Order: sequence, then structure tokens, then C-alpha cells
Amino acid sequence: MLEFLQQPWPWYIAGPLIGLTVPVLLLVGNKSFGISSSLRHICAACVPAKVPFFQYDWKKEAWNLFFVGGILLGGIIAGAMLANPAPVAVNPQLVTDLAPYGITDFHSLVPGQLFNWPALLSVRGLLMMVGGGFLVGFGTRYAGGCTSGHAIMGLSTLQWPSLVATICFMIGGFVMANLILPFILSL
Repeated sequence: MLEFLQQPWPWYIAGPLIGLTVPVLLLVGNKSFGISSSLRHICAACVPAKVPFFQYDWKKEAWNLFFVGGILLGGIIAGAMLANPAPVAVNPQLVTDLAPYGITDFHSLVPGQLFNWPALLSVRGLLMMVGGGFLVGFGTRYAGGCTSGHAIMGLSTLQWPSLVATICFMIGGFVMANLILPFILSL
């Protein structure tokens, strides 16, 4: 059983399991799936300032904090107990494409040459980690939710804004991966 849990699950198992969270949340308590709103709830609970955006009854959404806490705890357990010790399987063409940028270490979930403390102090690392984090946060707020909220919950409940947001996420991902990321990696 442990060996089964350590391997990536095929799309036809993982996809339906993710998709089934939507009807379960709707049936159990008419709740919406989304992760980004939990940061707002944490800020509303912890920030004593009178910021209008945080002035609401966050306690009615406390279930979301437990949900996100469960995701965090599950990730910690999976990383500590279920991690596959084998190097990450990377397509040989991708290895060839990344080699000119000095990216050759694929022994962990993210390349060590890109994501470490010394890399953060470089222009490339600062753009990828800090700039990328800022853009994700800004985009989440601007779109009114994150990719999981829009693409999983919003699309399954046939919300037009979620379709528009998901299309924009995909276009942005294609542009980033094919046009902007090669420039940043060359820095």
C-alpha cells in the first residue's frame, strides 16, 4: 500500500477525486471550494486594523481554515512519510532544453539551481520567487479567486466569470512558459 501511495496517481483516479470535492462540499453545507479566500480569513482574524476589506464575520468561514490546514498537514505528512526517494522523472527533451540555463539538478520536486536561498539574492531568483509570488497574489485578487476555485468549483457550477478566468490562466501560463520564462532563465 505504501508503494502505491508513493507513486503519482493516474489522471483518471486523481481527477475524479478532486472533482468529487465539489459536490461533497455543496451537499454537506453549501460550501464553495477555494484556497485563496483562507488568507483573507486569516487576516480578518489576526489583523486588528479597521480595514474595510477585513470587516466581516470570518468565523462563519472557519471551516475553510480547517480545510486549508488539512491540506497543509497532508502535505507535511506526504513529504515526510510518503516521499518517493527516486529522482523526479523529467522528460529528456526538457532536460536538454534546461541545460543551457544551468539547470541540471532534478533530484527534488523543484530544481535546486532555481529555488534556494542564494538564488533568491540573484536577479533571476528575485524575479521568479518574489515577482512570481506578487503576481500570483495580485492575479488571485484581481480574478476574484485562485485557479482551484475558478477551474474546479467555478467551472463545475457553470459560472461564466470562472470560465473567463480559467481561459486567462491558461493563456497566461502558455505565454509565461514559452516567452517570458526563457528570458528570465537566461539572466
